[in-house]
Amino acid sequence: MKIAQKILALVGLLSLCLLFIFALQDAPTDENFEKKLINDYNVYALQVPEHLNFAGEAMPLQNPDILERMDRELLVNTYWQSNGLLMFKRAKKYFPIIEPILAKYNIPDDFKYLAVIESGLTNAVSPAGARGVWQIMPATGRENGLEVNKNVDERYHIEKATEVACKYLLKSKEDLGSWTLAAAAYNAGNAGVSRRLKEQNVSNYYDLLLGEETGRYLFRIVALKEILSNPSKYGFNFRDKDLYSKVPTYKVEVDTAVTDFTQFAGKFGINYKILKLHNPWLREPHLNNKTRKPYLIEIPEDGYYDLASK
Repeated sequence: MKIAQKILALVGLLSLCLLFIFALQDAPTDENFEKKLINDYNVYALQVPEHLNFAGEAMPLQNPDILERMDRELLVNTYWQSNGLLMFKRAKKYFPIIEPILAKYNIPDDFKYLAVIESGLTNAVSPAGARGVWQIMPATGRENGLEVNKNVDERYHIEKATEVACKYLLKSKEDLGSWTLAAAAYNAGNAGVSRRLKEQNVSNYYDLLLGEETGRYLFRIVALKEILSNPSKYGFNFRDKDLYSKVPTYKVEVDTAVTDFTQFAGKFGINYKILKLHNPWLREPHLNNKTRKPYLIEIPEDGYYDLASK
């Protein structure tokens, strides 16, 4: 009996020793901290990179206020995992459309991340009436050549809307002097940013006291840039086949009215829903086109959609 008690006591002592050893091994250290960040369900403080920039313009991270605000956005966007993974998926689909248009207008590539924070790369609708991936207001769209009405709203046309965003940003850069301020002006308006700079007697975005939304704006853009550029560093794991891809399409020119888009779609072997998916700027099930304006309607190539009703 005494022998059995001694054996049990020894087993208990060994178990406690093993638990202590494992606890020490699991404790975060400088050596294993980065390894544990990957494929780990624990939550860790993130190290803000020493050097971050937007459009080549350095973020003054030596300023403790700037460092804390950047840290906040990295944390919020890293640990909102479902939203982050969706951004990776959509970026694969839409960045190849946005990037060449930015390059055409000599807009820094970093501005594609502005579209990410504006809309999540969806055709979002804001309470103020901004719409589309670039969240363009009706007046801004019309001023820059977009058709905006109940029948056709080209703010939902990603290529045309990107061109309007580029024109707006070029004007902001010319008026305000930096790409950082131009990005802020996309949120608060050129006049609003210019007025704040004058009132506070400063010349830099990072020196401005701003409202919550515009005050976080650049930090959110840079956070998304950092995370989307370094997925494994921030714990996002996926394969290329997990991401979304654009379905190849061809364009059909229409310069007359279309009375029924359901019948129109049927001529190309698709249904109305699929036609709308590829042409969200067509807002009604018909096209008025009293002026006989030429429109290019995108039709998906054969073999990408399996229609249940066929």
